[in-house]
Amino acid sequence: MFPVAQPSPYARAVTQSPPLGSADDRAHDPAGVDCFADDVEDALTDGDRTFTPGTARAAFSHRTFRTVYLGAFASNIGTWMQNVVLGALAYTLTKSAVYVGAMMAAQLGPLLVFSLVGGMLADSFDRKRLLVGLSVQQAVFSLVLAWVALDGSPNEGALLAVVFAIGVGNALYAPVFSAVVPVLVPRHDMPGAISLNSVQMNASRVVGPAIGASIYAQYGPSWVFVLNAVSFAFVIVSLTRVTLPPPPAAGTRGLHRLLEGVRVARTDRVVGQCLVTIFTFSFFSLPFITQLPKIAGDHLDIAPKSSAYGALYACFGIGAVIGALSIGTVFAQASKARLTRIGLVAFAAMLVVFGTLRDATPAYLAILLLGGVYFAVITSLSTVLQQDLDDAVRGKVMALWIMGFGGTVPFGGLLGGWAIEQVGIEPVIVFGALVAVALAAYADLRPASAGAQPGHQPLQAS
Repeated sequence: MFPVAQPSPYARAVTQSPPLGSADDRAHDPAGVDCFADDVEDALTDGDRTFTPGTARAAFSHRTFRTVYLGAFASNIGTWMQNVVLGALAYTLTKSAVYVGAMMAAQLGPLLVFSLVGGMLADSFDRKRLLVGLSVQQAVFSLVLAWVALDGSPNEGALLAVVFAIGVGNALYAPVFSAVVPVLVPRHDMPGAISLNSVQMNASRVVGPAIGASIYAQYGPSWVFVLNAVSFAFVIVSLTRVTLPPPPAAGTRGLHRLLEGVRVARTDRVVGQCLVTIFTFSFFSLPFITQLPKIAGDHLDIAPKSSAYGALYACFGIGAVIGALSIGTVFAQASKARLTRIGLVAFAAMLVVFGTLRDATPAYLAILLLGGVYFAVITSLSTVLQQDLDDAVRGKVMALWIMGFGGTVPFGGLLGGWAIEQVGIEPVIVFGALVAVALAAYADLRPASAGAQPGHQPLQAS
């Protein structure tokens, strides 16, 4: 997708991290004095405790990151409450797989179209105001969604239109938030911050559906949508309590600014390979996620509308949490480039195992392990992409990541569903596994410079 060449001046210079709180550390840390103030506060509250740089504990020790992280976690629980109910509501209203697919496309499709704009905004305007404004937009339209769904037979077109509006807000919000999270900690603690962000994404995917499904069953969909709107207050309040680093000075204008992330991907070998990998992996290897109800029903004799299916989905989410957390704990000091390649092979093996099972009992363990290696790959790949990325282009590059990670999944699922109807589940599963193995061979994410540590490219930013 992106022609790749040797590393470019977009890769930021990285040296051995200076002592936390030193003048050099503040110079490297985009949050500057704010991170230094956090370090002083943490030193007063935590005494002489120290944490290994790059670990999840080290990242969580920074007050600004911790505040934003917890607010986002609470808000994302509400988002996943709404997401699971939207799918159930779409099926209940129409019994149509096409309408359910259209609902998913309305939710996630905007990521493929509007993320580039969100990335440009992230690198051009006040990020706190953007995040607060887009959170308010999504909350307001969630309330509109609750009003539309009050009718026992809501208009299907109106539902899709409101969900699409929420999806546009999310598509603009996601690149901004992804650009902010890594710069809330010093650069040497960035891997831990990325790992924890992956953890909250997946933990909310486990907790939210469990709460949302229960409320939906007892009180109907509108209350779930109202609670999701209220949940945005958590992230809004957390953002008002911190100072975010300003966006870097813009070096380009107009359409050139919009496409600057693509230019970085074409010029920087590691960035280009990371993005090619996430686009290809999400499109060809992940249809099993959207087709999980069919796999459960046809292969495992698990009804999609049952507690057994809920447990199966929860096992996948729990595995994803464990996999993401492992990158910031057990594997914090390991080469993320190497972990990505190993993880892709392990993912391929577990995908084949899960896709060929015919007994529900071992399937729970298999999908837990599959979820673990899946998000270990995602978190490692994201860490490689971001660790040495110049902050001046971070938002625009992360917009491309969001497009690959989220925007391609519903369309890959649609193609996978068509392929399953034509040739069956097993060939589609095996093909996805073969793509993962091919990506393991392709994704040489080590820096080109001799003697550089994994994830470090000693080049100056332009």
